Order: sequence, then structure tokens, then C-alpha cells
Amino acid sequence: MADKKQFAVLGLGRFGKNVALTLEDMGYEVLGVDRDENVAAELSESLTHVVSFDFRDSHTLDQIGIANFDTVVIASKNLEASLMATMLCSERNVPEIVVKAIDERHAEMAKRLGATKIIFSERDTARRVAAHLVSSNVVDYIELDAELKILKLDVPPKFIGKNLIELNLRAAYDVNIIALISGGKTLVPPPPQHVFSAGDEIFVIGTNVALSNFERNI
Repeated sequence: MADKKQFAVLGLGRFGKNVALTLEDMGYEVLGVDRDENVAAELSESLTHVVSFDFRDSHTLDQIGIANFDTVVIASKNLEASLMATMLCSERNVPEIVVKAIDERHAEMAKRLGATKIIFSERDTARRVAAHLVSSNVVDYIELDAELKILKLDVPPKFIGKNLIELNLRAAYDVNIIALISGGKTLVPPPPQHVFSAGDEIFVIGTNVALSNFERNI
């Protein structure tokens, strides 16, 4: 099994809290950071690690090892704090820096300072953001109910050159591919003998637990 991604969420307001808790529910370890000690204390039993400090403080960011995280989500409502944290993470070569932008001006400044992805909370729900963070293959997803959803994914590299019979995803991960887009054509259900190629997109259905396991291993 590949090593799990390491996530840090800076700013545990409604959006940041929901992203952090969703990632935890999906089986990932999350460091939550908020300046408000009461907010940090409230989430201390729900997240892997929670600390309280002003994340404009470069020394403290270094102490918590921010450079070791694969993805940092900056969800502060404070423009200065958000931009400072973005710059500090960029200087420390954090691979993925996701910034929740207040407006287009904030988004543009964050990009210039090193943000790799911009989120507008009015356009992207926390759960949708979390789904995109944990897998580079996820294109979109549909939540059917609390436990069941459909993921739309770019075909994983390890699937290329194989068909559904060879992959046997039901037995391996307890998920099913229910549709396929290949060469501009949508195939429902996908032919079991179809050999996957680069550019294919697949629709995978399963429980949250099964899909999380599937995403971590593809």
C-alpha cells in the first residue's frame, strides 16, 4: 500500500473544520491549526493532531514540520494570515498549497505567492474539496447518501492495458465501474473486455470506506 498523504489544515472555521473532519473520516491523518485555543480544544478528540498558534509565525510552522506535509489547506478568513501562510508554505516547498479565497483579488495574490490550487467555498463544498485532495485522479463525485457515492476518475495508470475482468475490482476493493467514457463515447455498462487506455474516464460506485481504500491503492 502506498504511504498515505499527510494533510495540514490552517484555520478551523466552518470550512476548514469540515475539510479536516472529512479527511479524517476518509482515513487520513490531519494536523489542524487554529489561533483560537477554544476551537483547537473542541477538535482535539476528532483530529489526529490539533495545535493552537498564529500560523503567520514562521518559527512555529517550522517546529510543527510544515515542510513535511504533502498538502496544506489554508482556510483562514483573515486575508493577511492567509497570504502570509501561503508564502511561508511556498518558501518551504510544500508540494500542494490549497487556499480558500475570499474573492478574486485574494485568489490572484495567493497564486502569485505560491498557491497551487484555489478554492471558493461558495462554489466548492468541503466534502468535494476533500475528495479532490486525496486523489489526483478524481474528476468529480456524486454523493448518493451518507454512505454511498459515485466517483468520476481519470483512468489510473495501473489500469491502462488491462480490462475489467483482469482488474476484478469487485473482489479487490468492493467497488464497481458502472460507466466509462472512451474516445468520446459513453458506455453504460462498460464492456468487461474493454482494454483501458490513456484518456479514458471511469465512474466508480461504492461505499465511502471502500472508495477511500480504492483511491489509496490505485
